[in-house]
Amino acid sequence: MSAASASSAPLRIVRLANFVTPASGGLRTALRELGTGYRAAGHEPILIVPGEREDDRQTGQGRVIALPGPLLPGTGGYRVLADRRRVARLLDGLAPDRLEVSDRTTLRWTGEWARRARVPAAMVSHETADGVLRSWGLPERAARRAADGLNSRTAKAYSTVVCTTEWAEREFARIGARNVVRAPLGVDLERCHPERHSPLLRGRHARPDQLLLLLASRLSVEKRPGTALDAVAALRRRGVRAVLVVAGEGPLRGRLEQRARAQRLPVSFLGHVTGRDGLAALQASADVCLAPGPVETFGLAALEAMACGTPVVASASSALPEILGAAGRAAADGGEAFADAVQALLDRPEALRREAARARAERYGWGAAVEAFLAAHDAPVRDRVVHAPEVAA
Repeated sequence: MSAASASSAPLRIVRLANFVTPASGGLRTALRELGTGYRAAGHEPILIVPGEREDDRQTGQGRVIALPGPLLPGTGGYRVLADRRRVARLLDGLAPDRLEVSDRTTLRWTGEWARRARVPAAMVSHETADGVLRSWGLPERAARRAADGLNSRTAKAYSTVVCTTEWAEREFARIGARNVVRAPLGVDLERCHPERHSPLLRGRHARPDQLLLLLASRLSVEKRPGTALDAVAALRRRGVRAVLVVAGEGPLRGRLEQRARAQRLPVSFLGHVTGRDGLAALQASADVCLAPGPVETFGLAALEAMACGTPVVASASSALPEILGAAGRAAADGGEAFADAVQALLDRPEALRREAARARAERYGWGAAVEAFLAAHDAPVRDRVVHAPEVAA
C-alpha cells in the first residue's frame, strides 16, 4: 500500500482515454461519472482526451485537458492522442499518484511511463480484444491468437487490469494474468427512471397498435446496427406491426438509411439525441430496446434502458446477458433470433417485464461502481459515494 493510501490522503488520479466522441457515448458517460465520483470521494481526477483543439478546464468531473489529436478516417469522429512526447511531458508535469488508461492499443505505452515514474497504473478493459478483431473480419483463431498476445503485453505493462464483467475477464484468465480485478460500471438511477415515460413522445414515433423498438447506439461496424433492421424486417414478415427508432450517429448511418428506404422499413433515424434527459425519455417510452453489438463488455445504453423500465434484447455473444439476467433476453447474432427474443419478451405482461427491468438495473448504481474503481486504485473513500450527481461534461 502506498504512503498516500496509508494516510488516507487525497490522490491525484490522472485518466487517459482515446476514441471519445464529442457526443455522448458509453465511454464518455463512464469517464464523466467516475470522475465525478472520484471528486465526491475526496480525490483529484484529471482527464486527458484528444480533441479538435487544445483545451483545459475545470468541470464537474474534475479537470479535463484536451490535446489536439488527428481524426481517424471512417470512424465518424474518433480522435487519438498521437503525440507521445507531448503526452509524456504532460504526465511528467502532472505527477499523478495513480494512472488510469482506457485504451489498451494506442496508449499501452503509458504503462512503461508509469513503471519508470513508479506510479501505480490501471488499464480499463472496455472491450474484448478478440471480439473487436473478429468484428473487423479477422478469423476466430487468428483473432484469439492476436488478442492473447496483446493482452499478455497489457497485463505485464500495468499494475492492474480492470474488467467490468466476468465475461470481459475471461480473455485475461485464458492467458493466466494474475493482476485482474473486476469493477462494474453503473447507471444513473435518478435520471433513468420509468417516470420518464412519455405518451406524447411515444406517439410521435408509433401508433398505439404498433411495437416501438429502440436502438440507442453508435452506428459503427462493431455495434452491428444492421441487426436491428433485420429484426424489424423479420417481425413485420410475421405480422407484428414493429417500428424502429435509431438514436445515434456513426459511419454506417448513410448505408443504413439507404437500406431502410430500399426495403421500405419503418425506421426513423434521429441522429445524436441532445440532452441526456431526452434520451432517457425515449428509452422509457420504447417497448423494447435492442443491443445487437457482439463485443459489448457492459452496455451502458442497455442498462440505462432497463433503469427506465424498458426490457432489452442483446447479443448472446456479448457480456450483456450477464448484466440483463432474467429481466432481458439474449439472442444469437441475427435478425430472426432477435425477432424471436422480442416476441418472447412480449409474452410477459407489460407491467411485469418493466418492473423486472428496473429491478435488475437497480443493482448497478454509480456509487458502487466508483467505490469498486477506487478499490482497484487502492484509493481511500472518505465518505460512501451514494450517487455521482449529474454534472456538465
